[in-house]
Amino acid sequence: MSGKLVSLKKKSDWKPKGKLGERAYAVGDIHGCLRETELLIEKIKIDNDYRDAAKSYIVFLGDLVDRGPNSRGVIELLMRFPYTFAEPLFIMGNHEEMMVRGLMGEPTLLPDWLKYGGYACAESYGVPRGRLTGQTPEAMEHILRLAIPKAHVEFLAGFLDYVQFGDYLFTHAGIRPKVPLDRQQSQDFRWIRDPFLGYKGDHGVVVVHGHTITDRIEIKRNRIGIDTGAYQTGCLTAVCIEDGEVSFLNS
Repeated sequence: MSGKLVSLKKKSDWKPKGKLGERAYAVGDIHGCLRETELLIEKIKIDNDYRDAAKSYIVFLGDLVDRGPNSRGVIELLMRFPYTFAEPLFIMGNHEEMMVRGLMGEPTLLPDWLKYGGYACAESYGVPRGRLTGQTPEAMEHILRLAIPKAHVEFLAGFLDYVQFGDYLFTHAGIRPKVPLDRQQSQDFRWIRDPFLGYKGDHGVVVVHGHTITDRIEIKRNRIGIDTGAYQTGCLTAVCIEDGEVSFLNS
């Protein structure tokens, strides 16, 4: 897997391909859905075993936490990653960013984090909503840091902004159009919506992303969106990219 972003010159007949001789699965926003995560990984394993032998990766596109019922369970599963058929890679989403920053010296971010799904995450660590309601940000930070293991926060803090795989770019939210890939900002990788989603031109890569929930997988010429709202629908989606083939699995 390449960690360096490079612009690609496209031709009219350009067909994107993954990295030669390797296979990548990308998993959309999990949001605390442990059962769906376990089920989808098992389906990925079956799919991978059915294919020819190749170096395989599973790229988690961020937002592992919040909103769903078991953020703690998801983190514990993926930290130990008890699977040997693929190498895991983790992208940071906006929810991880708010949680990590709030618990690592910026407690003023915690009220917004809690408001937008963090209460469910806190509850998975045994901290009820009522214990945090009305507290100062500093008090919230103290309560949460006592409940959430430091190793969990450090695990999330180590997530990547992106992973490039051949002609595909895996990231959480998207990229800013018309900005060279090596000059993109972390904020855009984790937060961008409209400027990216509505853009119809070439990015130089096909961007595989989550962040924005859609009723079904979105396949555009310049992007593939796979956030199917698992915490609402029970449908967690993955895309498989191998050479010039693109296929999908879900929970």
